[in-house]
Parts: sequence; C-alpha cells; structure tokens
Amino acid sequence: MDEVEVAEEVAEGADGEAGEWPVAPGTTALSVPVTEADALVSGWRARYDTAARHGGSAHLTVLFPFLDRHMVDATARTALTELFAAHPPFALELARCARFPGVLYLVPEPMAPLRALTRAVTDRWPEHPPYGGLFGDLDPHLTVANSGGEAVHTAIEKDLAPRLPLTARVRTVDLVVHDGTRWRPWLSFPLGAGSPDAPRAGTGTGGAAASAP
Repeated sequence: MDEVEVAEEVAEGADGEAGEWPVAPGTTALSVPVTEADALVSGWRARYDTAARHGGSAHLTVLFPFLDRHMVDATARTALTELFAAHPPFALELARCARFPGVLYLVPEPMAPLRALTRAVTDRWPEHPPYGGLFGDLDPHLTVANSGGEAVHTAIEKDLAPRLPLTARVRTVDLVVHDGTRWRPWLSFPLGAGSPDAPRAGTGTGGAAASAP
C-alpha cells in the first residue's frame, strides 16, 4: 500500500460521510491538547471534523487506539506517568495546512518530539501500534476537516492561511476514553516532571488521530 492509498483509507475511516472509524466503548487514546488552536479551527472542525462531533477538541494524536479502559490499571498509570515525565515540554509551530486525500490538517513542526512520544509508548506496549498497524508511519497532524469535499477544504485553507503561524506549548499528554457516544477526558500526564507525580484527572481534549484518527 503506497502513501496515497494509506491516506485515502485514513480519510474513509475518519469521514462520517464515508463511514466512521469503529470505536467500541472503553477504547482509549493518548493525545496532546492544542488549546491554542481551538479559537482558530473550532468553527470549521464543528462542521467538518467527525472527531469534533464526538467530543474531540483540537489535538495531536500520540496513540490511537491505546489500552482498553479496564486495562489502564495502577501499573499502567505508573508506567505512563514515568514515561511522559522523561520527556520535556516543548513548543510547536503550526504554520501551514497540508492534506491527505479527503483530509485537511495543520502541520506541527518540529515533528520529532511528537514522534518521540509515540515511539516511547509503542516501545512499552508494542502490541498497540498506531491505528492498529494499518497505516504505517503517518506524519503527526491536527485534523481540521475530514468531510465536506475538496472545495470546502480549499475555502478553509484560504481562511486559515493568513492567520498562521500559531505557536503552541505542549506540557501534557491526555488519556481520553470513548463512552460509546463521545470521547471523554480521563487522565492527564505532565511532561518533564523531575520526580513523576500521579496523573491528574483530565479536563481537556477528546482524542484522532485525541479522539478519532
């Protein structure tokens, strides 16, 4: 499967008009909340991003799907706390839009810190590769629209371009859980804690790539 075929399959899996990615109750995802982007993209996402329809705020997916909720026990929480504490907070710039077929997204740069987070989790839980191992090595992306069609995506990109770049500070990784209808915040793991604290109850993103792919 080449890169275009992969992207087309991602678009079909995430597009509500083509049939959404099946998510069972109790499915979890790890994601980076990007609250700085909400004011810019929330209106477009509410109309054209299926993750937003199911409770997901602006986010960058670290790993979806992750462990089922019942498997996120004290041992797993401690492991996640220690794992993310070993990675320092970092800044991202979202300066441009890009596309997979059927998907318009903002490009986060640099990508290396995000890839490092995903790699750390998958090294610890190799039985849970990104997207179930279906799509290979997708670039990190903040989905703005995965429905509406090409003309809508062009209009959105034209609207966003003069309002970029946007800078975001990444301080936490959120664990969100699907309740069968919506993505719900659950736990939040700080980055860069010298001596790891217990995870905090989540208040932020819904995971998708933090919600849907």
